[in-house]
Parts: sequence; structure tokens; C-alpha cells
Amino acid sequence: LDPFGELFMGGSLFMAEGRLDFQSLRDWKEEVLEAVKTVKKFLRQQCFQGDHEQLSDTCSSLRVIGLCVLQVGSFGNGTVLHDTTEVELVVFLSCICSFQEAKNFDDILDQLYKNLWNCQDLLAFHLEDVRLVQGVFCAITFTIQTRMTAKPITFTIVPAYRSLGKGRGSPPPTHMAIYVDLIEAKKLPGNFSPSFSELQRNFVKHRPAKLKSLLRLVKHWYLKVRRLYPRAKLPPFYALELLTVYAWEIGTGAQERFRLDRGLVTVMCLLQEYKFLCIYWTKYYTFQNPIIEDFVRKQLKKERPIILDPADPTYNVAYGYRWDRVAQRARQCLKQDCCHHNENPVPAWYMKVMRGYLDFTIYVDPYESIKKVKEKIQIKLGSLALQRLSFQEPGGERKLLSSRHSFSHYGIFSNTQICLLETIPPPEIQVFVKNPSGGSCAYAIDPSSSILDLKQQIEDQERLLRKEQHLEFQGQVLHDECYLRSYGIRDSDTLILSKRKVERPHF
Repeated sequence: LDPFGELFMGGSLFMAEGRLDFQSLRDWKEEVLEAVKTVKKFLRQQCFQGDHEQLSDTCSSLRVIGLCVLQVGSFGNGTVLHDTTEVELVVFLSCICSFQEAKNFDDILDQLYKNLWNCQDLLAFHLEDVRLVQGVFCAITFTIQTRMTAKPITFTIVPAYRSLGKGRGSPPPTHMAIYVDLIEAKKLPGNFSPSFSELQRNFVKHRPAKLKSLLRLVKHWYLKVRRLYPRAKLPPFYALELLTVYAWEIGTGAQERFRLDRGLVTVMCLLQEYKFLCIYWTKYYTFQNPIIEDFVRKQLKKERPIILDPADPTYNVAYGYRWDRVAQRARQCLKQDCCHHNENPVPAWYMKVMRGYLDFTIYVDPYESIKKVKEKIQIKLGSLALQRLSFQEPGGERKLLSSRHSFSHYGIFSNTQICLLETIPPPEIQVFVKNPSGGSCAYAIDPSSSILDLKQQIEDQERLLRKEQHLEFQGQVLHDECYLRSYGIRDSDTLILSKRKVERPHF
């Protein structure tokens, strides 16, 4: 039973009298695969035959389609949901031999558009809504209606230059030169991302089955988010996939055994910290080549969030989308039952927020405690993440700076570079409440909770009714309807509790 209260099995949701309808599952899958097979055959064998005179000079004497038609996206990497009837296909062009030649695919797309309308008998399905889609890269989309699927299957066809040759999804020995050519082509960021679709697919496809279950869980949640904001420019599924893979790698050390609910909570926490995300991999491209290294370092200095495509360093898959809407729904998700166990919040994995190469200058008193310096940094960055400050003398070992000491304690007085590492806090913080008798109790609570929620906890612990509680923080009276975060209450802060006199009615 998945955290959303629906039967979850391999990413598909089929119900028949309270049981999984495996026959419906098989019929649906076979129907979609048959449609995919037909479209692939059309693209390989029929799409451009006899029409070369209408194509550009580059493609006039060569067959355009023929090398490969690759199934990518959720169907390609094994994380498809039954809710999803979107199929993505990349067609590699035999007439393009370099990134410089692939100036645009307008002629190819125009011809594909015409042939789709002229070859509906070949497709053997009802074809509709054929259109050109403009974006990071151009594509053709169309829908077909099958016998079994409740809603039409949407196909997205993307033409691409097969930069990796005829290998099976692994970079050739000269792949560093390919990435240098990509960078020197100086096209729009991500413009040639489909050329690396084999690597993108395999980056997820060959992961453990348990991680794919987490990916489906996140997608299932994200589908609901997308339905809430049909007109908003929300991040693509690929960005959520990469963020989930990152959470799993860092949070579990890439272990195959883990709790799905903790993975979901961790992804939700990362989504709330989207303004500080800076994520990249060196699986396919590394810093061994100076051109690649310089380019990637410049990429990591740009505006957050940054999630670099592991197969294409030019493509920040997180750029230009409404992450604030997604973060808002993530905060709501953390309050739901799916993120709680026995009425206690499920803990997130311990994560590092990679800020990349963000540099800034801050002026402080060297005799001031490092704890207060951290507070200033939090205000400057607008982040509640936990901080670790470190310092390294030339030729010496790196030292962790204790919050109890000052910079002067470590001999730091001016013009010194300090390294900042931030970690995402768990969904809850711990606050101390000093009671009227002088003692204090600790309470775990979400900083976005109301003061009334905290008072309920105090009532359960202290047996003091909520209406009799008077709470103050730094001399300010706390009102029931306001939130802890609105008062700037943070982890380990102390609140003062006193008993309020409640007027009794007179008779």
C-alpha cells in the first residue's frame, strides 16, 4: 500500500474488486507497445522515402532515418506509471555528421509533419493533434487512440545527431572529444541534449529496482502537482528523476535497501531548498579536460537551482521553471500521513546541499562568537539549513570551526577564505519551552506549524490548557494563528511559558 492510499505495484494502478487486475495490466502494456512498434516502423522505413528533394542540401542524397529509433523517457528507463500515456522517441539522423552540421532540424520536422498526415493508414490508428513543439529542442507531437487505453497515447518525436556512434549506450573511447565539440558548437544550452539520450536513459535504467520504485512514487506525486497547475511552466519529469537519484546516492550511499518513505521525505525537503540546489555528476564527462572543466565550473556559478544533465554539461534541466509551485506542494506533502509513521514525522536522510562555487563577502567582528556569525550568514542567504564552517591554513590541515569559539581563537582576523557547508535540516526543529516553575521541556515541531499546534503539544505534556498558556519569544507575545517561522523561531530556540489567568463567568 503506497503512502497515497492507492494500491501500488510496479508503478501501475489497476483495481478490480479490490485486487490488482493483472490481465488489464498486460492488455494495456501490450496495446501501448504495439502502438510504439508501429510508430517506430513508420519512422524507420517509410518516413522520408521518395521525398529527399524536399529536404535541405545536407540531407538531399542520404536517407534521413535508419540508424536508430530510441525509446526514452519513462517507458525507456523502466519507471513508467499507468497514469502516464506519454511516449518519447528519439530518431537519429544519418545525414548529420557533427554538431556544427546540425544547425537546425526545421526541414526534417516539416517533412515529418507532412508524412504523418499522409500516412495515417500505415499507422493503423486514429491520428490527431499533430503539432510542432518549440522548446529547449524542437519536436513533433501527436496523439493516437487505441482500443484499450482510456485516453490517447501522446507521442513526442525528437530528431537528433547520433554523437555516440553505433555503440549500445556507452561513450566511445574518444567521448571527451565529443563533449569538447559540443561545447565549442556554442549552441543554446541543451540544444543537442537528445543526441545523448542513450546515456540519459541508461543513467536511470540500470539502477536498482528499489530506486525505480522510489522514482515511480515521486512521479505519482508529481502527476498530481501538474494537474493542479496545468498552465504553469513546471519542471520536466527528468529534473525530478535526477533530483531523486541524487537524494538516493547521497542519502543512502547508493544502497539497494532503504525505506521508501524516507526517500520521499528527503526529496520533498530538497524541493523546498530548490534555491540552493547545485547538482552535477562526472559519470560521462570529467574535469580531466581543461575545456570541459572550465565550462562546467562556469555553469556551476550560475543562478540556482542547478541540476546539470549527467549526459550533457550544457543543459541545466532545472532552469526557467516554477519551482516555487512545486516547493509549495512539497511542504503540504510533508504534513500528510504518507510522511508520518505512528504519528511521528518520518526522518529525512542526511543530505548535503551543494552550493557549488557561490562566493560572497561578509564583515564580522573577529572576537564575535562563530554562532552569531552563522546567524548572519543564514540571514544573508535566506536559508535555515544547518551550517558547518571550516578553515585551512596554507600547507596545513582543514579545521572545523566550533560555534562556541570566535575567529580570533583560530588566529583568523582579516581577508580570510572560509568554507561553508550547509546541510538540509529535517522537517522539524527542536524548541525549548521554559515553564513557570523554571524547568524546560523540548518539543519537536515543523517551523511552518502554528503557535496553536505547539500549545497543543504543551497541553499534552504539561497538562496546561491551551487557553491558559501565554507564550513569549524574545519579549514578543506569540499569537495562536501565526506560524513559528513568522516569528523567526529556529532550531534550539527557547520560548517562555507563563500561565494566563482565565476570567470565569459571573452569575
